[in-house]
Amino acid sequence: MVEDLLRFAVDESLKLGAEYAEARYQKDLSETIVLKNGVPEISARSIEEGICVRILVEGALGFASTSSLSRSSLRKIIRSAYSMAKASSRMIRNKISLSEENLSKAKVEVKPRVRFDSVDLDMKIGFLKEIDKLILEAGERSGVKVSTRLLEVGRMDVEKHLVNSDGADIWMEIPRAFFEYFLTLHSPQHGTLQRFQHLGEARGWEAVEAWNLPEKISDEVERISSILLHGKSPPKGPVDVILGSEVVGIACHESAGHPGEADRVLGREAAQGGESYIKPELLGTRIGSEAVTVVDDPTIPRSFGYSPYDDEGVRGKERKLIENGVLKELLHNRETASKFGVKSNGAARSAGFDYEPIIRMSNTYMKPGDYGFEELIEDIKEGVYVKSYQEWNIDDRRWNQRYVGVEAYRIVDGEVREPVRNPILELTTKDFYSSIDAVGKTLEFFAGYCGKGDPMQSVPVWLGGPHVRLRRIRIGTRPPS
Repeated sequence: MVEDLLRFAVDESLKLGAEYAEARYQKDLSETIVLKNGVPEISARSIEEGICVRILVEGALGFASTSSLSRSSLRKIIRSAYSMAKASSRMIRNKISLSEENLSKAKVEVKPRVRFDSVDLDMKIGFLKEIDKLILEAGERSGVKVSTRLLEVGRMDVEKHLVNSDGADIWMEIPRAFFEYFLTLHSPQHGTLQRFQHLGEARGWEAVEAWNLPEKISDEVERISSILLHGKSPPKGPVDVILGSEVVGIACHESAGHPGEADRVLGREAAQGGESYIKPELLGTRIGSEAVTVVDDPTIPRSFGYSPYDDEGVRGKERKLIENGVLKELLHNRETASKFGVKSNGAARSAGFDYEPIIRMSNTYMKPGDYGFEELIEDIKEGVYVKSYQEWNIDDRRWNQRYVGVEAYRIVDGEVREPVRNPILELTTKDFYSSIDAVGKTLEFFAGYCGKGDPMQSVPVWLGGPHVRLRRIRIGTRPPS
């Protein structure tokens, strides 16, 4: 039935006079369970489904959607999208065109080993309560109070079917499991430290089991407690810095991924998400050292940002944003690809049936190198190891960035020593990538939700990378809170 409606929508749009038409069905099933300070707070389940159409008329795009799966509703949104495009075509000087692509016909189904529905609600709540109990015990052993404990487990299952007038016919069904936690650790004499993290994969409940969360989180509480109780100020003066995968991941996402979105480069996002330091003429110029390669890849199996085909029917592939320190490639949809005279690299994604597809990241990370962790630190006389962060900031052009570490340690004569409290890394994007002289060989990913657009669209992504070494960096600090 849905396929017939999609083909009907495309045919009707073309009959009305559209030069191009696409119709997409999307169904999003979400479930979330929240435990706050040991008490179940939320257990919610929602389903959103509908069909949208997007059509090109005289160099302008029109978009409309409906939650009613009927031909009469489709006729209404087709007329609405057509009228919108027709009116816009009279006002815009730079007409929209779409790149010519070999669009795909494909079916993608990710089958979970353990379906989320097969684990009943009481078991899920019991699982969260077990973690909460271990957190409290870890805090008590360490001599701190974990005053805020917010634990959330859930899923986001998506089914999409896209048909367009250029030959695309894509059906995908992808389940996603996620876990998030937010903790506040408190000591009357030493103040507070906060820790949060997101985990997610395109799998079923088996992903939650594989993360080994009870042990992982209780161990982390003990380590963060040590930072809170015994952490010292970081050394003054320029030092060598080791950054963990989590910090590398957020830096790549914010200072390579977002500025590498072609619509942002062209100015579309300026009023909502900001601008980009990248100008078209800067592609092919150096931004970092030879050791740095940053990519965005929607095809990684089981990844939180898994999207092997985009919402325009283009097959996904690895996109090299920075290659050996050189700005290499932008993220494109068919519209921006046409403007730049290139092929789309499959970066058009939408957050739901009632959102237009726009250029988005998927899994953005730094490519691993050849160094083991011990090799990264062995020749450091004085340095700081920042394993994870508690705060990040970056300006609208994605140029000036700032990261505040949460778990961090001093490095002396090639050895990791005592904990360091609140180290601050503050530098420009070029300084960040240019200071990296060695990249670790172990790759690690973390989940996130990337926001963009107006209205705002949030999509699941992975962020990550290996450990990296930066030379001669001045580390700041701030007073304990």
